Amino acid sequence: MIALLVLWELSASLKWIDSPLWLPFSTVLAAAWRELTQGNLIANFWASLKRMFVGYALATLVGVGLGLMMGYFRFCYRLLEPLIEALRPIPSPAYIPIAILFLGIGDEMKVFTIMLGCVFPILLNTYSGVRAVDPVQINTGRTFGLNRLQILWQIVVPSSAPYIFTGMRISLAVALILTVISEMVAANDGIGYFILYMQRSFRVAPMYAGIIALAVVGYALNQLFLLIERWIIDWHYIATVVQADDD
Repeated sequence: MIALLVLWELSASLKWIDSPLWLPFSTVLAAAWRELTQGNLIANFWASLKRMFVGYALATLVGVGLGLMMGYFRFCYRLLEPLIEALRPIPSPAYIPIAILFLGIGDEMKVFTIMLGCVFPILLNTYSGVRAVDPVQINTGRTFGLNRLQILWQIVVPSSAPYIFTGMRISLAVALILTVISEMVAANDGIGYFILYMQRSFRVAPMYAGIIALAVVGYALNQLFLLIERWIIDWHYIATVVQADDD
């Protein structure tokens, strides 16, 4: 990363890339600091993250719920699988025009787009996790007198947790992408709107600053998610390490 940034600085300062639109990294960094101290980046990121996490939370609830139902109850799988496979291949940004027609250009449209794009990775990974549960565990639960709902909660959900978190991690990046896209299409605030507005105003340095800040925030969100995942399913990592040591 440091080498790439140094190369960026030199390529602009020494005119290896002779373009008024290719600025030195130091100029972009100064613009980022200026926008940060003036509160522009913070205000726009706050608006974006609120929309993103509402849509992401709804997608998690719907995706995990439907994934558990489809994986555990065969009737639910047969009922929902054709509909899901018909909707899943459609790129999420393609729903934005429809969402604008029915929901307007407010936060509802953006939340709906984020939720719809994030729900499928969570749903499919949850379903795969449920189907991967060892039948011996389920039969053992039945032997101890657990009913179907108790087996689902006490055996299936914990066993599926690593798969669920994998889907949630994938959807976290998708949520950030869709937040930016929806804000570029129709918004008056948010980091996507900020980047596009700066580009249209030919304020190139703040535009680059917004993109770099977006990369930093995305990286931080991913690391935070990994910490939460490690804390919640620490037993899974311990079991994996023990099994690796035994092998």
